[in-house]
Amino acid sequence: MLAAPSAAPAGAVRARARRAADDGDVAGLGRARAAAFVAPSLVLIGVFLVFPALWTLYLGLTNYRLSGSAALHPKFVGIQNYLSALSDDRFANSLVLTLAFVFGSAVIGQSVLGFSIAWLATRLNSTVRSVVEFFVLLAWIIPSSVTTFLWYALLDGTDGTLNSILGTAHLAWLLQYPLQCIIVFNTWVGTAFSMMLFSSALASVPPSQLETARMAGAGTFAQFRDVIFPHIRGHALTNTLLITLWTFNTFTPYLLTAGGPDDRSNILPIFIYRLALNDGALGQGAAISLIMIVINLVIATVYLRLLKERKK
Repeated sequence: MLAAPSAAPAGAVRARARRAADDGDVAGLGRARAAAFVAPSLVLIGVFLVFPALWTLYLGLTNYRLSGSAALHPKFVGIQNYLSALSDDRFANSLVLTLAFVFGSAVIGQSVLGFSIAWLATRLNSTVRSVVEFFVLLAWIIPSSVTTFLWYALLDGTDGTLNSILGTAHLAWLLQYPLQCIIVFNTWVGTAFSMMLFSSALASVPPSQLETARMAGAGTFAQFRDVIFPHIRGHALTNTLLITLWTFNTFTPYLLTAGGPDDRSNILPIFIYRLALNDGALGQGAAISLIMIVINLVIATVYLRLLKERKK
């Protein structure tokens, strides 16, 4: 009489143990499948991101060159490449040009122009708005080599289209105003992203709040300050962060000016390219690349902190 009650709990325990084992097998199988899906991405990240980063770090600590004895037997020089870069007038000049280029074409040019186009598009009918957005996007999706050729033809000092329009014969824009040219060029190329992001942001502004502001007698500036900007502030910070980082690292202006003349458009990506590949100083070029990464991290940290403060 006493054996039967004890057998039932024992069977229940065995059943629960089997279910737990089955659940463990299912969980293990799920983890294995998840690992199988993630593994190719991890391999690609390791090959194309982690390994190049570690290799660049190694090169920055050596006197590695493209040719000569340093190519076969590079020597460890520690932080000498970093100290040399920080004391190099060419690096200082390139950094100043890069900051001016980023501020002019990204922070001011692309952000302001992108928002202006998005703002004006909200006041156009759908057909005209689609045409405007198409031509702005066209500047973004055309290959860089084709875009550069078009701008070279526009700014050419001999038979350039701009000189023909303005009647300024033989004004060599790329020679006299190289930095200004690449700022305008990069603004023209990259404005489409800002336009699309701000268009999405403006679409999220409640029309009822705008209508209330109009009924209260608020002008255009007051509507922007009190209604629109509070809703798009986060989008504006995100847009500025992304285009700042992209502009800071862009190499496309090399196709237009190659950093010249007299290094007046020699922004950091071009400076690193010329130093590492033209001069063969891969170690110094790698060191400056890591300095660029640090600058990018500082910029990203500032923007992310501003975004974090906005959410509080």
